[in-house]
Amino acid sequence: MPAPVTGQLGAEGRYWDALAEGRLELPRCAGCGRWHWPAVWRCGDCGSWEHGWTATRLAGSVFSWTRTWHRFGGAEGFETPFVTVLVTLADAPVRLLGVVEGDDTALRIGATVLGRVGRTPFGEAAIPAIRWSLAA
Repeated sequence: MPAPVTGQLGAEGRYWDALAEGRLELPRCAGCGRWHWPAVWRCGDCGSWEHGWTATRLAGSVFSWTRTWHRFGGAEGFETPFVTVLVTLADAPVRLLGVVEGDDTALRIGATVLGRVGRTPFGEAAIPAIRWSLAA
C-alpha cells in the first residue's frame, strides 16, 4: 500500500489530517455557527475569519448515487463496477462523497448509511477516503 498522505495545506487541511487519523471533522464559523463545506478561510455570511473544527459522525442518508462500470484515472484501486454516493450528513447540513462497501442491492435515495474512513491508493500515495455502507 502506498504511503499515507498527511500535513495537507489549504483551508481544508484539517479535514484531510483528521480523515488520515480515522475521524471526520468539519469547519463551522465561530461568528455565526454556519457549517462550511468545502472549507473556506472567511465566512461569506458574517465575515468572520474564525472557524472551529467539529467532530462529526459518519452517518447520514443518500442524496444521490451512481454506479461506475468502467475504469478511469484515479480509480485504479476500485474493482468495477463500484457505487459512489453523495451523503447528507445526519449531524451537519453538509454532503460528502464516498464509495459504497458491501451489498448495495437495497441502495436508494434517502437510504440510511454509516461510514468509515479507509484509504484509496492514488499513484504513490494512500488518500484517506470515506466508505459508506447501508445501515441495517
